[in-house]
Amino acid sequence: MRVLMTGASGLVGTALAVELRMAGATVIRFVRPGTTAAAGDVAWNPETGEMDLAAAEGADVVVNLAGASIGGGRWTAKRKALLRSSRVDLTERLVAGLGRLKKPPAVLLSASAIGYYGDRGEESLTETSPSGQGFLATISKDWETAAMKAEQFGMRTVIARFGIVLAKNGGALPQMLTPFKMGVGGRIGSGKQWMSWVALDDVVGAIRFAIEDASVRGPVNVVAPNPARNADFTRVLARVLRRPAIFPAPAFALRLMLGEMADALLLSSQRVVPEKLTAGGFRFQFADLEAALRRALRS
Repeated sequence: MRVLMTGASGLVGTALAVELRMAGATVIRFVRPGTTAAAGDVAWNPETGEMDLAAAEGADVVVNLAGASIGGGRWTAKRKALLRSSRVDLTERLVAGLGRLKKPPAVLLSASAIGYYGDRGEESLTETSPSGQGFLATISKDWETAAMKAEQFGMRTVIARFGIVLAKNGGALPQMLTPFKMGVGGRIGSGKQWMSWVALDDVVGAIRFAIEDASVRGPVNVVAPNPARNADFTRVLARVLRRPAIFPAPAFALRLMLGEMADALLLSSQRVVPEKLTAGGFRFQFADLEAALRRALRS
């Protein structure tokens, strides 16, 4: 199997590439102008859509994981524009480029996020739940629309709606650890909001599952089957770290520091269910939060 990948140097991309190569697949990166390319890499410019079509021919699968970090800076107008362009615009140009191939890949798996659902309180959210309100929900919806255009070129298209990925060296977890290591960790806001998390190992497994099972298409919630309230997540993390969890972070303070991003990333509630993965027979390695955290912090 020949797999082309954007975002190959990111948290998920790095882990996925290792797993795919161990399984015998050939993994080839899309590389941007100015990036050091290895033999076999496909040159492309996401700003213009230019792509080395000859190098991209013959791919079986494309995995699109590109996108600037949602939590990488305060959401100024400039930052919001970058977050949108690095997802929606990039995906539109990628799909258009793939559509110009003599034989487009059989499968496109494109990233999205559970931010698609917005802040939904106690509602149990499956892949058929409608999109929500807010900046993240709007971007995610447009991002998915851009990816689904690949269907018109005959590509089976899968949208991976990632939850909070638990990993030691990337994603949200390292930022969560800092206050606990300083002895000032605690719940965020009321602590009642739902957090839909997933172990990195299961993210990689779910992507492989979606690529290899021809019946999987459209949105797929890539989350563990047991979401946790923030207060419960905090208690478990504190137990794993052997640190106290007695200093709550007030919502008003977070809003002062982070602005709009605080509500979207820290205070919103998303109780997401992996209905498609479960119905398809996917087996999670880490359905238990404590086991997932111990695995993440040990790796």
